[in-house]
Amino acid sequence: MFEYTSIYQYQLALTQGNTTCVAAVRHYLSKIEKSKQLNAFVKVFADEALQNAAALDEKRKAGNAIGKLHGVVIAIKDVICYKDHPLTAASGILKNFTSLYSATAIEKLLREEAIIIGVCNCDEFAMGSTNENSVYGNVLNAMDETRVPGGSSGGSAVAVQAGLCMVSLGSDTGGSVRQPADFCGIVGLKPTYGRISRYGLIAYASSFDQIGIFANNVEDASKVLEMIAGADEYDSTVSQKPVENYSEALKETKKFRFAYFKETLEHPSLDTEIADGINKLIEQVKNDGHEVTALNFEYLDYIVPAYYILTTAEASSNLSRYDGVRYGYRSKKTSSDLTEFYKHNRSEGFGKEVKRRIMLGTFVLSTGYYDAYFAKAQKVRRKLVEKTELVFSEFDLILMPTSPSVAFKIGEKTDDPIAMYLADIYTVFANLTGIPGISLPLFKHSNGMPFGIQLMAKQFNELSLLQASQQLMEFKK
Repeated sequence: MFEYTSIYQYQLALTQGNTTCVAAVRHYLSKIEKSKQLNAFVKVFADEALQNAAALDEKRKAGNAIGKLHGVVIAIKDVICYKDHPLTAASGILKNFTSLYSATAIEKLLREEAIIIGVCNCDEFAMGSTNENSVYGNVLNAMDETRVPGGSSGGSAVAVQAGLCMVSLGSDTGGSVRQPADFCGIVGLKPTYGRISRYGLIAYASSFDQIGIFANNVEDASKVLEMIAGADEYDSTVSQKPVENYSEALKETKKFRFAYFKETLEHPSLDTEIADGINKLIEQVKNDGHEVTALNFEYLDYIVPAYYILTTAEASSNLSRYDGVRYGYRSKKTSSDLTEFYKHNRSEGFGKEVKRRIMLGTFVLSTGYYDAYFAKAQKVRRKLVEKTELVFSEFDLILMPTSPSVAFKIGEKTDDPIAMYLADIYTVFANLTGIPGISLPLFKHSNGMPFGIQLMAKQFNELSLLQASQQLMEFKK
């Protein structure tokens, strides 16, 4: 029977002849079929994945050199372009759309001989924290199907959580990889803004968006990051910095200087068990020889408002291209002019949450409100960046909760958008400042649901982030 623990162990079994890529793909296709009720996938490439697996098996048996992700079975979020495959952003506005090209991250995966098994469900246009905003319906948490998996990359998280693939890709605009990873009890990595090319990632908020990685362990996340990070001529915002050998560096052990913000652990929204678990972890980390220091952070209550003002403004601009003229959904209603034509298409094609954010973004960009909202939010962002730079001049890492609660019940917060938005209080900080963050599954709540810790490092210091993460995973309960 096929079993998976890590990319390293899997590829070792392949080279020793103890398993095959075809056996791996068949295993995952069977599990996907048996787990349909979770609604994690919107499209599965069964025949294609088996064909690719067979070709890789033949290549390996012939003694040819193999790629660094040879045979690794990966699922991708429905906002990442894969040429000649469906791409809908879980929205009615892109119904039946097929991608015309592949994202740079996908090209890099395929170059290293990964096998893409399917496309995962998500919140529409990556807008949501629960995966309840999809045209395909809710994704269910595999640990408790009455609970949400987190969002917006809920399908990608559940695909790894339920063992439906080895690794998956999501996108993280304000926590959309780290928060579902926390709710699902897996590792979720958001790299530095610009570490991975955004070419081929459907834009929600262009100065925040970043492709992220879900995995069962830090080593797998490191390996995939190595392969998909780096320069790209198609993305002017991507970094030209060289990509380090993250997975190899995990073997090094060193002592780090951790900081945490007192206000984050004393915030009234934080579940007491989560606070207790993190406080105990802090003591363990200190006892292990690391330095841990509490800092004051006066901007916590400004983070979420600034984030939603800026991201909705960018979304308002980015989503204006979906008008039903060149591609996507087109209303059957008769229109008397172009404005009415757009209105019909967008009113019927977009879901409730997307329309809410487009309207909010249009409002904050409008004459008379731009300075009152958007300009002030930009100033808050600047203050956060300055504060972050100050912290990282003295410390290696920031330690923080990932979410104020464990996964909540489906429908619990859908009638209160403000409560839903406030659930992002700990994750949006990394996106506002462009720093890398990771959620590590270290604890279990008394209700049986997992929760973890979030680590953040200075920009492009994924090396320390992943090394420290590997060490903290030793404390897993």
